[in-house]
Amino acid sequence: MDYGLKIHTNAALDFVSLGALVHRLDPGVTPFRKATECKIHVSGGEFNCAANLADCFGLRTGIVTAMVDYPIGDLIAERVRAMGVKPFYKRFKHDGVRGPNMATVYSDRGFGVRPPVVFYNRCNEAGALLKPGDFDWKEIFSGGVRWFHSGGIFAALSPTTSELIIEGMQAAKSAGAVVSFDLNYRPKLWNVSGDGERAAPVLRRIVQNVDVLVGNEEDLQKGLAISGPEVAAKSKLDPSVFLGMIDRVVESYPQIKVVATTMREVHSTSRHSWSAVAWINGKTYSTPTAELDVYDRVGGGDGFASGFFFGLLSNAPPEEAMRLGWAHGALMTTFPGDTTMATLEQVRAFAKGASARIQR
Repeated sequence: MDYGLKIHTNAALDFVSLGALVHRLDPGVTPFRKATECKIHVSGGEFNCAANLADCFGLRTGIVTAMVDYPIGDLIAERVRAMGVKPFYKRFKHDGVRGPNMATVYSDRGFGVRPPVVFYNRCNEAGALLKPGDFDWKEIFSGGVRWFHSGGIFAALSPTTSELIIEGMQAAKSAGAVVSFDLNYRPKLWNVSGDGERAAPVLRRIVQNVDVLVGNEEDLQKGLAISGPEVAAKSKLDPSVFLGMIDRVVESYPQIKVVATTMREVHSTSRHSWSAVAWINGKTYSTPTAELDVYDRVGGGDGFASGFFFGLLSNAPPEEAMRLGWAHGALMTTFPGDTTMATLEQVRAFAKGASARIQR
């Protein structure tokens, strides 16, 4: 397909992501201030895509990241293995008291009119200590790599993580990979690592190396400081603001061939309207709108990105690639945790309009 991308057909690794691994504590619908127990989910915006592509879509994927040698690190590493992702770790020793640590994300699921609440403990996080020179990119890419991915959450952790992203992207390009980046603008993280004004200069430098960009209009405006057009969106599902900004994105970054985002109208914590839109090599594509009964909304955006990337890596028509991302993201909201429990058959069926009738 003419995406404007040069995607290799054969390589030892289909997809490699660079980012920080975290563990998410989830008390379900109970707010943390009243919680008595939690489930533990292994996550990370960049890892989620690699895990989804391996477990659901059957691709050969890897994660380049930090790992701490202590029980929480062991728990996280076990989940990486279980999802079929090949790890490339920079290892750190824990001092038994202060760290370095694997970051903790706290997120209840909310319910009805009560929204989910997310907060962090990223104190002395090993991922934030990563820097250029920590990884042998030639060795990682020695068998070839088709796609390299990172994101704005990892970029926000410290001044050195953004430089490592650029180093990794340049090495991936030298190896012939397509490079993608999910802006994932998180003001809490940028405010702690400097201030909100640091985000745009850092992200603009990164995006100069990117072929495929994921992010909504807020990500583009606050993350890249791209001004929005004089257009009033009718609803959260109206793509006019996003599409109105594409010319400015491509003018600033002419090497970008694909820009995509999800659109979500939140009626209540448990009920969302869900769709997606993309600009692919000069043409726009959109999906239908699905009405979702949401069990756990965390990971839906990464679910879309991974399904969409799979479509592009599979040389699917753009409309099909979009539907695969949209369908997988929708299914992600029906599972607990941040990584997929879907099968490829389920994704393809939903993308083609399957119902929720019982399967016997």
